[in-house]
Amino acid sequence: MSMTYHTTVPMQISALPQYTRLSMVRQEQNVPVSRPQPAKSQMSTMRQTTQDDDTVLIAVMGATGSGKTTFINLLSGSNLRVGKTLHSCTTTVQLSQLFELNGRQVTLIDTPGFDDTTKSDADILNMIAAFLATTYEQGKKLAGVLYLHRISDIRMGGVSTRNFKMFRQLCGSDALKNVVLVTNMWGEIGAEVGEAREFELKTEDKFWKPVLDKGAQIYRHDNTLQSAQAIVRHLVDKRPVALRIQTELVDQHKNLTDTAAGAELNRELRVQIAKHQEELKNLEREMKEAINARDEETRKELEAERNKMQAEMSALHTNSQKLATEYGEQKAQLEAKLEESRRLAEENQRRQKEAIDGLQVQLRNTEANSAAERGSLQKRLDEAIRRYNSKSGGGIFGNIGRAIDNLFGF
Repeated sequence: MSMTYHTTVPMQISALPQYTRLSMVRQEQNVPVSRPQPAKSQMSTMRQTTQDDDTVLIAVMGATGSGKTTFINLLSGSNLRVGKTLHSCTTTVQLSQLFELNGRQVTLIDTPGFDDTTKSDADILNMIAAFLATTYEQGKKLAGVLYLHRISDIRMGGVSTRNFKMFRQLCGSDALKNVVLVTNMWGEIGAEVGEAREFELKTEDKFWKPVLDKGAQIYRHDNTLQSAQAIVRHLVDKRPVALRIQTELVDQHKNLTDTAAGAELNRELRVQIAKHQEELKNLEREMKEAINARDEETRKELEAERNKMQAEMSALHTNSQKLATEYGEQKAQLEAKLEESRRLAEENQRRQKEAIDGLQVQLRNTEANSAAERGSLQKRLDEAIRRYNSKSGGGIFGNIGRAIDNLFGF
């Protein structure tokens, strides 16, 4: 990164490149110093601040327990919570910390699966849709999407199939060239078994073949950093694209229920409701038979089962209604928190600039004082600039990350 050194009269701190400001003050005070070479962490921070518009944004999706968060932590050095039990830990959209790959600043988006143990599929879709629509409105598109799948799964069961259907509807066909399907957990099975399952995924029309035919790629992840980097490296220089859900919500102004993903989820809910209704009819018939046979114990068991079934049907109807009502609320809350985070960030940046301006004035006024006093002020100025660079970075991603944290109470 090139740096310019000036000997002219100082300008306001806001008008100068970050490390040029530092150099100017030192030259004015005749403080002997070589051209400043910021520490590696400072260089990374400076790039984050100045190249935020070029930050690569990649979403990571897949079923609960497929290793999404572990993959993100490994690659980015983040410390997002990883599930160790049957209960999911990723119950909200989370952003990784920025990391560098191929000279680009990258942020990964951790998303909950549609089989979440604490939230309904409608909750998950509302959450993901609100996030994706908000980032798209802010002018940011995804460089790509990773979809993680456990090769250790014996079969592509109902949960995995449902997750992949929702994934396809969220992305749409046009974005598939920016999609990478990732198989992981190869260490849990023999190579021959894994390769047979991979071949089935790649060649069966009911699995991944239609997606691969339209430009998606498939990679294996062996749980190493090198493997994760190779996978993401395939996407970092891709031309960013809008997902179908983003264009439907933002460009076409559709309601969430009218999007392809919303329609798919509603279809799934209708199928489940119809199945429950049929099961409920059978339970009612069996209860009548138990009453006629004066079998009180069986009647009570069937009644308990009926009550459970009715509660599940009520929840399914509620989930269907959530698609029509809660997306707008979720998005409005995220936008409000985003605006608040942006305002706080700008206020913090203003205070930092004022502090740096004040230290510059002090340093200019100590020309006749000792070198030790000037050195102490210079050290304080260096630290103030370092804090300014680190706290003013992040741009839209920093603001969205803070907004998400505030919205979900992190």
